[in-house]
Amino acid sequence: VKFNNCAGNKGVRYETNSPDFKVRADGTLYAAHQLQVPPKPPVLRVTAWDPQSLGRRETMVRFLVAEKSQHNGHKPKGRKTVPGELAQQQSDTLLPWRQHQSANGLRRQKRDWVIPPINVPENSRGPFPQQLVRIRSDKDKEIHIRYSITGVGADQPPMEVFSIDPVSGRMYVTRPMDREERASYHLRAHAVDMNGNKVENPIDLYIYVIDMNDNRPEFINQVYNGSVDEGSKPGTYVMTVTANDADDSTTANGMVRYRIVTQTPQSPSQNMFTINSETGDIVTVAAGLDREKVQQYIVIVQATDMEGNLNYGLSNTATAIITVTDVNDNPPEFTTSTVTARRPCPELAANAVAQQQKAVRDAMCHPCVLTRSRLGFSRPVGPQEKMQRLVAAVDYEMNRAFMLTVMVSNQAPLASGIQMSFQSTAGVTISVTDVNEAPYFPTNHKLIRLEEGVPTGTVLTTFSAVDPDRFMQQAVRYSKLSDPANWLNINATNGQITTAAVLDRESDYIKNNVYEATFLAADNGIPPASGTGTLQIYLIDINDNAPELLPKEAQICEKPNLNVINITAADADIDPNVGPFVFELPSVPSAVRKNWTITRLNGDYAQLSLRIMYLEAGVYDVPIIVTDSGNPPLYNTSVIKVKVCPCDENGDCTTIGAVAAAGLGTGAIIAILICIIILLTMVLLFVVWMKRREKERHTKQLLIDPEDDVRDNILKYDEEGGGEEDQDYDLSQLQQPETMEHVLNKTPGVRRVDERPIGAEPQYPIRPVIPHPGDIGDFINEGLRAADNDPTAPPYDSLLVFDYEGSGSTAGSVSSLNSSSSGDQDYDYLNDWGPRFKKLADMYGGGEED
Repeated sequence: VKFNNCAGNKGVRYETNSPDFKVRADGTLYAAHQLQVPPKPPVLRVTAWDPQSLGRRETMVRFLVAEKSQHNGHKPKGRKTVPGELAQQQSDTLLPWRQHQSANGLRRQKRDWVIPPINVPENSRGPFPQQLVRIRSDKDKEIHIRYSITGVGADQPPMEVFSIDPVSGRMYVTRPMDREERASYHLRAHAVDMNGNKVENPIDLYIYVIDMNDNRPEFINQVYNGSVDEGSKPGTYVMTVTANDADDSTTANGMVRYRIVTQTPQSPSQNMFTINSETGDIVTVAAGLDREKVQQYIVIVQATDMEGNLNYGLSNTATAIITVTDVNDNPPEFTTSTVTARRPCPELAANAVAQQQKAVRDAMCHPCVLTRSRLGFSRPVGPQEKMQRLVAAVDYEMNRAFMLTVMVSNQAPLASGIQMSFQSTAGVTISVTDVNEAPYFPTNHKLIRLEEGVPTGTVLTTFSAVDPDRFMQQAVRYSKLSDPANWLNINATNGQITTAAVLDRESDYIKNNVYEATFLAADNGIPPASGTGTLQIYLIDINDNAPELLPKEAQICEKPNLNVINITAADADIDPNVGPFVFELPSVPSAVRKNWTITRLNGDYAQLSLRIMYLEAGVYDVPIIVTDSGNPPLYNTSVIKVKVCPCDENGDCTTIGAVAAAGLGTGAIIAILICIIILLTMVLLFVVWMKRREKERHTKQLLIDPEDDVRDNILKYDEEGGGEEDQDYDLSQLQQPETMEHVLNKTPGVRRVDERPIGAEPQYPIRPVIPHPGDIGDFINEGLRAADNDPTAPPYDSLLVFDYEGSGSTAGSVSSLNSSSSGDQDYDYLNDWGPRFKKLADMYGGGEED
């Protein structure tokens, strides 16, 4: 029988309801003694219970009684049995399937056998394959049967550990078994006919690997460390060593026993320790452990299986190191009884070395401690060389020398049975030298209380320090170390503190109504010493802050009872100079109380709402007077910008309403839209007009008539003329020709070189209406700059092609003109006339070397 739990059958125990049968830990059911099985099949109840979870499960086991002819070896009637054949059948052949009775009797319904487990020893030497058992069906005489096995070890990994002859039914093992690798196998035997049809139901075959002693015990650690106090009594526990054997622990193969092989050193006895053969516990067995003589023992421990049988069992060894620990069995002693310090101790020098002492100690460095004396000296620094150190600062002004008694003792009391004093004393004389000590403030931190807003120059307190050096004539000077708001001044001589500014409780430098400043007091000793003191000023609040209203802007619907505006009052002061606040609307202007109403909710909150049934959309400034509860009270008039807008059914401002609430009515909005449309129309007309004008300007002809064109003649310009009477000029030369055919009929891209170029014209300045001397100069300079950069202004910088002059020309031939290089005329001023005269300046302005 087997019970499967989550832990894999570990710790499961079995019980039966009959004293005649018992169940092993692996689930094997066996008879407790020889008994006579009754003809009626017995029924046995087996209980499996888990000690950890306390769960119990029960099952019923029914026995099938085999026929006597198959077990007692009697010869049946009518057949002669060969003894060898009977032995072969009993030892090798299993009849897993129940045989029917003879044809003359009644036929029983066939029932399956319960096959006993098959035991296979591990590490078998073969030869392989080695036959285990033969299974056979009682129908093999009627039909041809094929046998097969399935399960782990057959057709499942590990594969082909077991095989079966499909015809004879003989089952074999094909290789040596290892119980430590796998302890059991569960196979199923099948019987089918030649067509593969099932002849018998599958039968379970359980194969158990019999353990062999093939594994040595293995210690968990090769080296074990333990300790025992010196002077321990026999039977004192020291340590435990443990070895594990991979073989079956329920058999002698896995039962390990321990023993001590050797002990080093063998002093004071060769058997100082013993070991429990089953548990591995090492204990002392003899007295006389003395750490001052033997500090450590090395013990070799052996573990043997087969219950410790050295002839058949396998063994292994480990080392146990046992350290003898020290106990307090030697009292300390001073080497001298009286000592004078070699050098004086400076005052205030805590932890300074005063005197070094020696004390006798145990051989092992067991803690030895100097007890603290009345005057504050204590503490050694080592187990034997003891140095007296100051644990607290000494004061030269109080004591200039110390006479003290020093006692040395063990930290732990002496071990029982030691008949001697556990302590030793010595006298020590120590002198103290005076050093410069820092001044200190007797009251640090010092707290004062006053109201905020005291005027500048008010004396607050005197924060003075004390110099502990009574035997030194020194002066103390005061200064500020930390004053975050720079509100205080301190008198450098006497420490008097006055205000340098008005103290404001609402300042960011105040934390929990307290302002903190730090001052420094320094003496003029050698070397100088200084001390710090902290002054805390608790400021009492006065009503010096008027309340404020929030929010500054709000939105409300133009009709009442839809929504309200929640108003909150805030005051920088604290109680009782804050709420409850009083909210009210001013009487002037009268429209405020006419259109609005305010309702107080509690001490800090109020609601603003419309009083009238309808208010036109827009932005309104609503003044509200809020007054606190201070003594005297302060009030403040806060203006809230309220945006009134049309709302939908949910009380939300609509998009058109938001525009209307910006301060414009519907008529104003329509007028603005009309103005925008007119402005866009005017811009469009202006653009069309400009394009038309540009087109007309490009189609105009030259100003000079071709018949009267005198530009090919050389004219004389140095005649002054006859004054105003001689101003009768022919203006027709300046007029645009009436016909434009010679311009319009030209091929695109070809033009006369003496025509006005087409291009962007610079913007000429407009002459101011009211002239100013400075404006006139700027106007002329701007005009010159625009003319110099205008590519369309004559003269055109292009090559002119001259045609036949005609018969009407009054000028002479151009060939008679020669270039003059006399140098009588200075042409350097041409460089100042702009870029249009640059070429002329290069021709005439150069020197003779040009």
